[in-house]
This record gives sequence, structure tokens and C-alpha cells, in this order.
Amino acid sequence: MLAYILRRLLLMIPTLFGVMLVSFAIVQFVPGGPVERAIAQLQGLDQGSTANFGGGGGAMAGAATAHASGDVASRYRGAQGLDPKFIKELEKQYGFDKPAYERFWMLVRDYSTFNLGKSYYRDEPVLQLIKEKLPVSASLGLWMTLISYAISIPLGVAKAIRDGSRFDVWTSALVIFGYAVPSFLFAIFLVVMLCGGSFWQIFPLRGLTSDNFAQFDWPHKALDYLWHVTLPVVALVLGSFATSTLLTKNSFLDEIKKAYVQTARMKGLSERRVLYGHVFRNAMLIVIAGFPGAFVSAFFTGSLLIEQVFSLDGLGYLSYDSLINRDYPVVLGNLYVFALLGLVVNLISDLTYTWIDPRIDFETREV
Repeated sequence: MLAYILRRLLLMIPTLFGVMLVSFAIVQFVPGGPVERAIAQLQGLDQGSTANFGGGGGAMAGAATAHASGDVASRYRGAQGLDPKFIKELEKQYGFDKPAYERFWMLVRDYSTFNLGKSYYRDEPVLQLIKEKLPVSASLGLWMTLISYAISIPLGVAKAIRDGSRFDVWTSALVIFGYAVPSFLFAIFLVVMLCGGSFWQIFPLRGLTSDNFAQFDWPHKALDYLWHVTLPVVALVLGSFATSTLLTKNSFLDEIKKAYVQTARMKGLSERRVLYGHVFRNAMLIVIAGFPGAFVSAFFTGSLLIEQVFSLDGLGYLSYDSLINRDYPVVLGNLYVFALLGLVVNLISDLTYTWIDPRIDFETREV
């Protein structure tokens, strides 16, 4: 097993390299980069006004207006009338004064030491920004995944055992509702109903903690945190438990129909021993396979709209805002962390297979 873990860890290196290469290449072809965005902001400003270009914006704006030239031919859209020297200063400020291949190797070198660079517009290291936003997304992702699986696995097993019964029909209606209603729409419904909209004001409307959270003792801190996180987690769980429930049920039904189940029953084993001693172990393998994707996606894409609705400043909103603003260091840094986290969680998932079913031996497989 140690040899398998080592091989998997070594394979993460080329995988991360490929993710970085593809992400970097895409960034090069996306129109409206940071230089063009800075030019557009300058062109839309009155003389003497300033723009935020990560420091020195006013001086650079003054230089742009002072060295205007209508004959400048530039590869940047909207750069006509600006001094080429000023354009080069912008390129140098954002790191675009070097060839693409050189910038990529600098990126690989820095990322290998977890130096993710500095945000263009926030004037903070990318790693520090991710650390600041991670607790919010981690809270949502962890609670959503645990509660979703805690509901979907027992419910899916119960539906499989009672397949076709009235219980199966009624719970299927609940599952279909959870699958059909978007999480953000349900989140808006919860805000209207329970956050002081048109009905009751039971839960807070924004944030993960109260403003005076630091003044509370530990029991009150825990209660305050749970008070704030309840509605976002409920909204996320509604959309996630449906798929896991159906997957669990179908997996159980497939296993129940297999010959080894009939053999176990013929040997005189109790139904509970058959279901939970044999079927459960085999049926859960496919359910566990979906755990990494559910867990990792909850950190980023899964919680983006929920973060917007409940005004939670997490990784989802950070990624979206950075993409809109062409803050490439933050975008690439998030992708790198996302890929690394996904690879690690996938490895943990594979190791969990052996815990559930010791018959699985990764040592005899080619990676």
C-alpha cells in the first residue's frame, strides 16, 4: 500500500503541470486582460482622476494623458492615443513584458514552492487571500457533504429495501423536488421566509458570524456559528442529497439481484446480516466514488450562488470576482489549489475503498 501511495503522489506532479499548462494557455487567449482593462479604465476617466492599478495609478494616469499620441498602433484594444512607453509600463507592472514561455516557467517555479503570486487589484498575496476565504467555503462544503451523505445513504438503503412501496413513492417525490429545485432558488425562498423578508426573522441574513463574535465565550460562539450557517447548508443539502440517494438506492438494488445474495440467504443468514454484512459493503463502493467530486465542488462552484445570496465571502465568490476582473494570479492560484485538493481527496477516496472492502488491493494494479 505504501508503494501505491507513493506512486500516486508522484503522479500528481505531471497532473498538476498539465493543469497549470492548460490554464496558463487559456489565459493567454482570453480577450480583455488586465492591461486592456487598465487602459479601458484610464480612457473612461477625467483628467486628474485616478484608477486603482495596484499602486501608482494616479501617476500612470497622468503619464498616459501627458503622452497622448493619436498615431500609436498597439495590439491592445482601446490603446490608440496612448504613449507606447506607457503601454510598456503597464505590461511590466502586470508581468506581460516577458515572453509567454518564460512567464510559464516562472509560474511553475513559484508554484512548486507555493508562491502563488500577488493579486493585481487587492494588493495581497494570493495564498493569503485563499487562506482568508477558505474557512467559509470549508464550513459550507464540509457540513453539506456530511449531512447530505448522512441523509442520502440511510434513505437510499431504505428505499431499496422497500422498493415499490408507499414509502418509496412518497420519498421519491421528496427526492425529485430536491433534484429539480435549484439550490440558489431555495436559498432565496429561505431568505424571504426566515430572514426578515415578508414573514419571520429567525435567522441572520448575512455573514458566517455576528459582528461581536470575538466577545462571546466558546458555547455562544458555537451557537452563533450554527445560527448563521444553518440556512446556507440547508440550501446546499437540498440540491446534493437527491443524487446521492438515487445512486445509493440503485446500487443497492443492483447488488440485491446478484447471485451471492441468494446464496447467502440459502445458507440461512438473517436478512439484516445479508443486507448490511454483504450487500452494503459492495453497494457503497460506487457511492464513495462520488464523494471527492461532491466534496471538492462544494468548495468552489457548488457554493458560489449560495455565497452570493447569504453574503458569504468564500472561495466561490473570490474565484468568480477574480475571473470577472481578470485578476489572473488569483484565478490561476485558485485553479492550482483546486486541482491539488482534488487529487489529494481522490487518493483518500481510493484508500477508503480498502477500508470498506479489504479484498480490493491496489498494489496489484497498474496506476
